[in-house]
Amino acid sequence: MISSVRPNLQAVAFFPEASAHLVCSTGFNVVEPQPSRLSPQFSYYHLISENARQYFEAAATGVGYPAVGDKDFNALAVPLPPLPEQQRIATYLDVSCAAIDGAIAAKQSQRATLDALRKSIIKHAVTMGLNSLVKTQHTDVEWIPEMPQHWRLVRVKDVMEFFNTIRVPLSAADRGVMTEKTYDYYGASGVIDKVEAYLFDGTYILIAEDGANLLTRSKPLAFLASGKFWVNNHAHILKPRWDGDNAFFVALLESQDLSLVVTGAAQPKLTMANLGRFKLAVPHVAEQKQITAFIQEKETEFYPLVAQIESQISTLTAYRKSLIHECVTGQRRISEADVRRAQSRSEQHD
Repeated sequence: MISSVRPNLQAVAFFPEASAHLVCSTGFNVVEPQPSRLSPQFSYYHLISENARQYFEAAATGVGYPAVGDKDFNALAVPLPPLPEQQRIATYLDVSCAAIDGAIAAKQSQRATLDALRKSIIKHAVTMGLNSLVKTQHTDVEWIPEMPQHWRLVRVKDVMEFFNTIRVPLSAADRGVMTEKTYDYYGASGVIDKVEAYLFDGTYILIAEDGANLLTRSKPLAFLASGKFWVNNHAHILKPRWDGDNAFFVALLESQDLSLVVTGAAQPKLTMANLGRFKLAVPHVAEQKQITAFIQEKETEFYPLVAQIESQISTLTAYRKSLIHECVTGQRRISEADVRRAQSRSEQHD
């Protein structure tokens, strides 16, 4: 099953034991290789190869919604080595790709562990400060069981000013006719386009107002926007009062479980009223700046470690793509000995 829309994403699924009673939308091409001529596994690897991706991208039409038509899809040339060789290639790729995928998964797990540690360190800093001997007090706020005695318990709106009345949404059509797109156009999760004018000039805190990310947290909810930019109606715009530290409040808001005040199941929403009433424990400005300096120091320590893992993941991913491309195009010939060696290596790692 191959998505005909946005072929650069290579949305291809292989169903080796598919039922005859499956339904899919018209945005997919469903193919069933003739087993006497074409190995299903081999055809799958060809469809996810770099060769197929380049062909589909070149054949796609449409700007906002590029798609490959049936005629162009059917015109894709498929290399056809003898069936035993196809099966040999597919077996070799099954074993080799499984090993590469395992290595990638291990690296992703390392990255997730580092990220969890980084977030834990930051959360402790912005909610309890840097002094491990500080005297604390209990609170009656569900998400703030205790806080340093000298910190203040406040609502977001008490320490931050909203600028939501300034934001203006621009449709894709409005943005599409702009010729001099110079300034960042922000949505709920960051920059989504460029526009020819701006509404804000300075440094502000943006936090998502709606969308699934309020619950999934797959992207940051709170982030800084600096310079000249435009914001649509899917993000709250805030600024700390009394010269509060922007970076501190971004880290503090990002560390909170805001799902406690999110409403709506089908379309999660963080209203301005609920965000404004959300309670925080906040130190004085001088301590905010000390905590920000500490966070920046820790980020500097984590960055090269994460960058190294990201580089390793990229290398493994590129090697996987290259291996598939070489095998299905005949640039790399696979023998029975190659298959046995790959299987032996896999068994040793298991």
